[in-house]
Amino acid sequence: MINDMLPPLPGGNSNAAGDSKGAIQTDYEILRLLRQVTGEAGFSHFMVARPPSTDVQRFQDRLVLSNWPTELVRQYDQANAFVASQVLARVRQTRLPVYGDAALLLPAERSQDCGLHGVLRGLKIETVFAVMMPSADDQGFIITLAGSRAYPEPEEVPGIYFSLLQIMDRYERAIASRAVSSEKLSMREIECLRWAAAGKSSDEIAIILGISAYTVSSYFKTAMRKLGAVNRMQAIARAIRLKLL
Repeated sequence: MINDMLPPLPGGNSNAAGDSKGAIQTDYEILRLLRQVTGEAGFSHFMVARPPSTDVQRFQDRLVLSNWPTELVRQYDQANAFVASQVLARVRQTRLPVYGDAALLLPAERSQDCGLHGVLRGLKIETVFAVMMPSADDQGFIITLAGSRAYPEPEEVPGIYFSLLQIMDRYERAIASRAVSSEKLSMREIECLRWAAAGKSSDEIAIILGISAYTVSSYFKTAMRKLGAVNRMQAIARAIRLKLL
């Protein structure tokens, strides 16, 4: 059961908790827990992302876990909404949770939302709860819960916050555990991931490194296997978390 994976939470929120029968080992288990906590809090959508960095600002490259529809992720990225979003600005100013209407996910200048407000409305996203969570590498995680419920009551906020905090703590420990036992990336694999993080295609990376596109693809496959990633984007995100890029 999902609620067997976390110890009891402060505030008596036992629905998302249970006894500790072992550490979380997979992203799928994290996703199940996030879905549970999101649903029990009365929301429908969750998103976990790294804050934009100087080198990596694309939303898809910073996204860690979410149940956002693929089309919403794509449109959000195309509009460059993450970097300019109100939620990013607000969570960077405080360690406390913030909440407001769906406009929090959009740029302050509505003319820049590229129709995203209508997309969010179609998904019944009317309310957003967000917090900046600490991380071992000091980059932090931005977590948002969104849906059609009313703003959380003050007494609800600590329970939601600590549920998310415990999940991310388990997530980081699982990542660290996998990193210790995983094979080391080769210099070529790191170079391919680094150029991919900079937005280069396989063909462009092949030209830069003076190798074939087929060889570049092979390096990506072995890097993904070593990092336990299912695609390039996830491999890049994990390599960044492990400070390999």
